[in-house]
Amino acid sequence: MTNPKPIIAIVDDDQRLLDSLEDLLESAGHAVRAFSSAQALLDCNALKEIGCLITDIGMPGMDGFELQRVMSERRVDLPVILISGRHQLAEQMQPKPGWFFRKPFDGQELLAAVADALTGKGYPI
Repeated sequence: MTNPKPIIAIVDDDQRLLDSLEDLLESAGHAVRAFSSAQALLDCNALKEIGCLITDIGMPGMDGFELQRVMSERRVDLPVILISGRHQLAEQMQPKPGWFFRKPFDGQELLAAVADALTGKGYPI
């Protein structure tokens, strides 16, 4: 029996972006679960199957930074890719290259980062 594909979890409160990311990742052959809030992800029963998390930073309720912190407590090995449309925030973060994407971003670059995250290549753990 083969192992199932790891799930790529996407969290964003913007339904259009959530749908677009889901389409992009599925077209590249990934199994995807989309969530409209951080809490929806935390309430799901699939945390063990998630191979990579892509989350928006600026969301109502729990933001992407808090979600990243909570997930790191539950799954220290889980790669997290952050996305944001807030340019000041992006400049303050000084993110590691390849693990932060400013909206709008290049879909192919995001797919490459997801592939690297799933293989452990270059992920800053």
